[in-house]
Amino acid sequence: MKNIYELIAPCHFGLEAVLKREIQDLGYEISSVEDGRVAFWGDEEAVAIANVFLRSAERILLKVGAFRAETFDELFEGVKALEWEKFLPADARFWVTKATTVKSRLFSPSDIQSIVKKAIVERLKTVYRVSWFAEDGADYPIRIFLMKDEAVLGLDTTGESLHKRGYRRLTAKAPISETLAAALILLTPWKGDRILVDPFCGSGTFPIEAALMAANAAPGMNRSFLAQTWTNLIPEKKWSDAVEEARDLADFSVETDIQGYDIDGDVIRSARENARLAGVDHLIHFQRRPVSELSHAKKYGFVITNPPYGERIEEREHLPELYREIGQAFARLDSWSEYVITAYDQAEYYIGRKADKNRKIYNGMIRTYFYQFQGPRPPKRGTGSEH
Repeated sequence: MKNIYELIAPCHFGLEAVLKREIQDLGYEISSVEDGRVAFWGDEEAVAIANVFLRSAERILLKVGAFRAETFDELFEGVKALEWEKFLPADARFWVTKATTVKSRLFSPSDIQSIVKKAIVERLKTVYRVSWFAEDGADYPIRIFLMKDEAVLGLDTTGESLHKRGYRRLTAKAPISETLAAALILLTPWKGDRILVDPFCGSGTFPIEAALMAANAAPGMNRSFLAQTWTNLIPEKKWSDAVEEARDLADFSVETDIQGYDIDGDVIRSARENARLAGVDHLIHFQRRPVSELSHAKKYGFVITNPPYGERIEEREHLPELYREIGQAFARLDSWSEYVITAYDQAEYYIGRKADKNRKIYNGMIRTYFYQFQGPRPPKRGTGSEH
């Protein structure tokens, strides 16, 4: 009989709907959607599938339990009451890697981490009839969320965050994460047969994530995951089957029109190398080019980009001029759709156009806006008009 778990997938605040759709597209039932995370039901296979295939999730947690805790005593007893022996073998190396607390009476992460660890040890001492744990087996990191005094505990099946696809060895300043870039592309109507240009491509993350989508290549098929060592919970074959399925579905022979520009030649070289490591360098055209020279002969393309927004004080005085140039470039691409993520609050003013939609998204601790300037839809194929 299959074990059914509740799995929790954290994501960027503001992008829960994107992740929810991704999970449903994989065939799993959603159990809850909260700020910054989506939970769903799945078996052992689902743990592997979710890690390998989800583009916008930060990691996959296997939920152990939830309870209310307003005091440290309640936290200790609540943790101790959970059936940790179903998840942690006697030789498990386990620790509380992160405690997140929001609007709760318990707000000291270090104290929470210490108490959770002690409570698990007390539980397992009784179950395994030992007084001391060698902890020389596989790693089982634990995460706890406390939201309005409701504690949720889960095992981190992923290890290194899912944004670490394995291809980005070289980074430009202020890079956008792979999971955020993928989620933002998924928010747009762009598909692999449409034109996509990023005029501030930096490390190449937007073009590379788009190329992986165009090739139907799962983001996690070339990396490892922590739970691959959890043979007590997830058979090794589940992981190899998920990767084999991902490789069968990928098609790197697709034709694309994906372009990445940057004013810095060194940055372009880094982006090319990252694309090569991702196996999609043949699907992207990178070129050194300023945004003032942004143009394209074809219609109905997409700009998806993360321009500078003055992280350094000395850069801020140049932002009005830069965003004017962005607006002028957009005006030349009159049938295109443009999508801009930025923390610069004067972006619309200097671009010279009010966005059709504006979505607030947290990029780490930075509040950003995803401005969506929507162009006309292309005529349907076969009408004799340009697509």
